[in-house]
Amino acid sequence: MENGVPKFDVVTVTLNPAIDRTVTIPNFTAGAVNRVEQEHSTPGGKGVNVASALADYGHLVAVTGFLGRENTPLFVDLFARKKIEDRFVRITGRTRVGIKIIDPVLHQTTDVNFPGPKSAPADLDALREQLAALDSTWVAIAGSLPPGVNAELYRDIAIGLKAVGRKVVLDTSGEALHRGVEAVPNIIKPNIYELEALVDKRLQSEAEVIEAAKKLVEQGIELVAVSMGKDGACFVSEAAAVIARPPEIEVKSTVGAGDAMVAGIIAAQLRKFSLKQCARLATAFSLVALTRIESGLTSAAAVHSLMDQVSIREAWTREDQF
Repeated sequence: MENGVPKFDVVTVTLNPAIDRTVTIPNFTAGAVNRVEQEHSTPGGKGVNVASALADYGHLVAVTGFLGRENTPLFVDLFARKKIEDRFVRITGRTRVGIKIIDPVLHQTTDVNFPGPKSAPADLDALREQLAALDSTWVAIAGSLPPGVNAELYRDIAIGLKAVGRKVVLDTSGEALHRGVEAVPNIIKPNIYELEALVDKRLQSEAEVIEAAKKLVEQGIELVAVSMGKDGACFVSEAAAVIARPPEIEVKSTVGAGDAMVAGIIAAQLRKFSLKQCARLATAFSLVALTRIESGLTSAAAVHSLMDQVSIREAWTREDQF
């Protein structure tokens, strides 16, 4: 704490959070009558999920972004329970709902996402004030943009944060990702499809994924982590590229697995881990998320147990060029 202002390990920014209403339907079939086996609602959104996992791992975390005033209790309860500092800007309307249909038999998740509430110019001013008042080592900007917001907003936020010495992780997609990388964030975590859209090229092999990530690193991004589903994840820095492959596990839900990986990457950076250690920890975070329906981690012990089961292969080093 400096001058009475707390120093957080991480601040997450979620401009378009969601209440994830998860329903479990074995053998879900579109166009037919389906019977719900289980149902529950949890506060979510990519940045909220990142914060949840980091708080469970013992980090001091603050959250900001936009929350609709009409349905905040689930979020308020989560932040209080996990001792997360709530600096969300309350805006007019209801936070969006995302319906996730989990089929445990076919191992599939179907998403039905509603749009979020629109923010006013005054809300953006309030968000910038919150970001300026929050002191942290890392800031994670994550998720989609709400309706009516300029696609350049993430880029502008990242530029402002880097100018005052913050390290920035960006995890988004589409035009927000295209414009966001112009700010040269420290870390980005696209999935393989988002990376294809970013480089405007179909990536048909592991080598092509690594090459595409290397080009982004050459632009100044320190780490590009590419999630590749069942094939694991690729982590590319200026010095090397490694492939992390997970063990076989029983998947309960894929919801929030990518967000947990972002949390694991940040946790590894805070510990100054090597690229291999980072890949192992981030993959273990993601694996824990796959074994549960709610966001967050069961325990640090569960993460560490899974770390030992992650296979790491060095796919490229800078010395290979010489």
